[in-house]
Amino acid sequence: MIDYHVHLWPHERRADDGELRLERLGAYCEMAKSRGVREIALTEHLFRFTQVQGVAKRFWAEEKNERLREEMAAYFDHHATADLDTYVEDVLEAKRAGLPVILGLEVDYYRGSMDDVAALLSGYPFDVLLGSVHWLGTWMFDNLGSEVAMREWDSVGTDAAWRDYTEALEELAGTRTCDVLAHPDVIKLTGRRPDAALLNECNARIAEAAKRSGMAAEISSAGLRKPVDEPYPSDDLLGMFFAAGVPVTTASDAHGVPNVADRHDELVAHARRAGYRELRAFTSRRGRSVPLDPEAADR
Repeated sequence: MIDYHVHLWPHERRADDGELRLERLGAYCEMAKSRGVREIALTEHLFRFTQVQGVAKRFWAEEKNERLREEMAAYFDHHATADLDTYVEDVLEAKRAGLPVILGLEVDYYRGSMDDVAALLSGYPFDVLLGSVHWLGTWMFDNLGSEVAMREWDSVGTDAAWRDYTEALEELAGTRTCDVLAHPDVIKLTGRRPDAALLNECNARIAEAAKRSGMAAEISSAGLRKPVDEPYPSDDLLGMFFAAGVPVTTASDAHGVPNVADRHDELVAHARRAGYRELRAFTSRRGRSVPLDPEAADR
């Protein structure tokens, strides 16, 4: 069993290179082991690193909504403070020390800039890259702590938000920059959903995008900690992934030790109900199959 989405810094805190100590990473691994998880992927956000400035290109600069523009500029100023080279070397040191970790990154989608992102990351020995959509244009739709972001839901509307998100995820998958679609229906986190017909259309398009790209999809417990109170993806979308032959990973999207491997047993059950018996693990960005439930496989 695996947890392939683990962060080192809470969202509200600035990244600090000095926190990447073996003893701290060891605490993550001990929590995972206590919950039956054998391997974790450290997948810090690309926007945590100063190197992102060369690829994000201040995409918010032309935003007409002043409050959205100012919030995004402040967000990047707050978060882009760590050094990617230091992060990579510290995780590699943890691997050399025998900790059951792999080197990953969560790569947020920057429209029109993914070739630059791929070029930046090509020189690093990553094991897995997660692709995610966290903002539509300059709107960080999943920032529950932002009054500006939450108010924008009313301006944009649920149907338009789902359509825009689905299009962005299709574009992300089409770039083939990453290996796994992270929290593939995160757009539902507030609990807002379109009508059944549009929801089914969006889910079908997401599943088809994953199939065409050859990417895996993530089954994440993070949604259980959000207002929507269910895993990503939904039962319907996960069933579409299975029918399309899309492999899956399991993940907590933890931003601290307490949530590492959070409710992993529930994720396993979620995957089994959809028909899955294997997970996709990665080494040097090459996928391999591992048992969904090793203990069951041994019986």
